[in-house]
Amino acid sequence: MRLVPFIISIVLSAAAFAGDPKFPVSDIPEALKKNADVVFRQDEMTFTIQSKSKASLHVYEVVTIFNDKGREYATKVVGYDKLSKISSLKAVAYDASGNVLKKLKSSELYDQSAFDGFSLYSDNRLKVAVLTQGVYPYTVEFEYEIEYKYLFMIPGYVLLPEERMAVQHSSYELIYPAELKPRFKNQNVEKLPVVSVTKDGRESTRWEFENVPAIKFEPKGPPHADLVSTISAAPTTFEFDGYLGTMNSWDEFGTWISSLNKGRNVLPEETKQKVLQLVAGKKTTEEKVKAIYEYMQSKTRYVSIQLGIGGFQPFEASVVDQTGYGDCKALSNYMVSMLEVAGIKAHYALIRAGRGAAEMKEEFPSSQFNHAVAAVPNGSDTLWLECTSQTNPFGYIGTFTGDREALIITEKGAEVVKTISYPEELNTQNRSADVFVTNTGDAKAKIKTVYSGLQYENDNLDGILNNQFDLQKKWVMNTTDIPSFDINSFKFENHKAKIPSATVSLDLSLRKLASVSGKRLMLTPNLMNRNGYIPEKLDARKTDIVESFGFVDNDTIRYHVPDEIYPEVLPQPVKISSRFGEYESSYTLDQGLVVYTRKLKINKGRFLASTYNEFIDFYKSISRADNTKLVFLNKT
Repeated sequence: MRLVPFIISIVLSAAAFAGDPKFPVSDIPEALKKNADVVFRQDEMTFTIQSKSKASLHVYEVVTIFNDKGREYATKVVGYDKLSKISSLKAVAYDASGNVLKKLKSSELYDQSAFDGFSLYSDNRLKVAVLTQGVYPYTVEFEYEIEYKYLFMIPGYVLLPEERMAVQHSSYELIYPAELKPRFKNQNVEKLPVVSVTKDGRESTRWEFENVPAIKFEPKGPPHADLVSTISAAPTTFEFDGYLGTMNSWDEFGTWISSLNKGRNVLPEETKQKVLQLVAGKKTTEEKVKAIYEYMQSKTRYVSIQLGIGGFQPFEASVVDQTGYGDCKALSNYMVSMLEVAGIKAHYALIRAGRGAAEMKEEFPSSQFNHAVAAVPNGSDTLWLECTSQTNPFGYIGTFTGDREALIITEKGAEVVKTISYPEELNTQNRSADVFVTNTGDAKAKIKTVYSGLQYENDNLDGILNNQFDLQKKWVMNTTDIPSFDINSFKFENHKAKIPSATVSLDLSLRKLASVSGKRLMLTPNLMNRNGYIPEKLDARKTDIVESFGFVDNDTIRYHVPDEIYPEVLPQPVKISSRFGEYESSYTLDQGLVVYTRKLKINKGRFLASTYNEFIDFYKSISRADNTKLVFLNKT
């Protein structure tokens, strides 16, 4: 799915590039410098609607950068394509006193393709202005204007998108003809806009903000997108590359998407016959869908297409069938088209993909999506199909598109639905190990770990399962949490299912697993799953605690020691119960073996800020238990 680049700020006066000192750092209030790497002196954005198919954006941005952590703000990247153009872009750098250090010429602006490494076709381009300086603090000033040949998305506004950023003055303005008044939605914005009429008779809605200090996001807090001050805007009536539409409701938005997809479901007769052969003899809808899905995976590959309206419109199904490639829109449309041949009702669906993606604003119909999938109603269930992966298990959508709202395109328009969620009990890591310890503290270990549900994605495990030996070995080296070891052998097994799992078997030599002191030999029985996270202590927690990922870990480690070595004292079992989860560990003797067992369950959920000290104590207790020592004595 193509996204118009997000752009921040606005309008530069004629004197902006004069020789007089400007923006001295001394003019910044001391309160704004506190805990700030950058201060936005001016951060202004004006979006002007000329017609239902024409708009423009003016940005003026002045940023003082105090240290190396803020140097990214010395570079401005502005995107454009065949439906938009940059009519001006200027950039100046100033020293701490406000004297000009650098004024970029047109020849010093980089103009390059927005190549992302996987787009086959793209008309996206970038202009880049770089004003990085070697001495801090310094100030950069950017001005640019973009003209759009469409009105589909209106750039939104974020007051403080990141920590350690302060704002001296900022504004966001929408200018429009009365008949094309856009809709807007505020989040965490108390200030009311000023509504006025411009000299040429258009309306203006403008927000202004002054002297906003830097913010700090609390650990394990709500998504940052929920906490910051934002203004979202969207058109009512619009036109995009000749396609007219409205988006006052999701049904209207869905109707417009349907108009882009209309007639693009035609398949060659040969492919239709292939589809019918695939489902012949299959009894259930799920069996039929699985057969077609896996055929689609074997026949196609994902390639991004970014050309004009093609950022939103899929290739015809026949083109995908012939070439064997397509982007998320084209492949999802292809899948829906093949299912239609088999007599199975399926829907093209839009979604905001990515782990930690911002939640969909269901009450604000607008273009909020970056991905397309296929959805198949199946009784009380829905089969969600990720069509861009050649290896994805059938019916599994994981952290990429799971547990969020999606927009299904229907005959009547559209419907907002929730995708699959994966509760704690499904996201398991079950580990079993036999560790053979010698008198010197070295050891051999045979370890088998089964990762299921969302833990199938641990450290990109799902991406490495079908990879080459060397990359798998590197994964083992990087993810095995043992201080010093050598790999004797390893094995990966992939178990594809709607709740997938993967088994990783290791044969390791462990160097100095135990420390030796006289007749005593000491080791930490929690072999490779010790909790290292202890929440930061806060004076007064303000936001709720959010655990976005629930899971269950089970470990059983069997320690084999020579006959002359025996445990001095077995540690006491530990049991911790909290609203945040549960923890148990215990030690038993079994025919000369010391068997260590551990279970940790983390509950997904949102918890009151007032419970934060309990949250800290929960993780401290786990850390103490996980680092308990086991002491052996040597009889000789």
